[in-house]
Amino acid sequence: MALSRARAAWAGAVAATAWGLAEPLDRRLFRCDYSDIALLGKFVTRGRAWPAAGFALHALNGAVFGLAFAELQRRTNARPQPLALGLALAEHVALYPLCHFVDTRHPARGEAGLPPLLRNRRAFAQATVRHALFGHVLGRLATPSR
Repeated sequence: MALSRARAAWAGAVAATAWGLAEPLDRRLFRCDYSDIALLGKFVTRGRAWPAAGFALHALNGAVFGLAFAELQRRTNARPQPLALGLALAEHVALYPLCHFVDTRHPARGEAGLPPLLRNRRAFAQATVRHALFGHVLGRLATPSR
């Protein structure tokens, strides 16, 4: 049974929100002050609303990812859980080099939540765990009930 577009978008948004809610814990565990919520939120506003903006943009990104995941799942008929996890980790590895632009151009680089990233092994590991969490949650929410 194919995943509806609405459910796919919802699942991606929920998975991205779970990621954002887990950030305070993984920041302590990895001893690295890297936050995707700060990266997105502080890109669009430097005021007190940056956390809300960051969560909203992250949820929107997750919804778009969920739609792309559903389309690929529909075309390949792959099992949702491994596909979601694999896609999330592939996206992480493919896009991590773009941290160069965060390190050199982001308006809030060097502030709380935005340490240098590109050569930061802790940040890479942290982002790997975050993408795995996202893929796991997306895959679980996209798996049809039996």
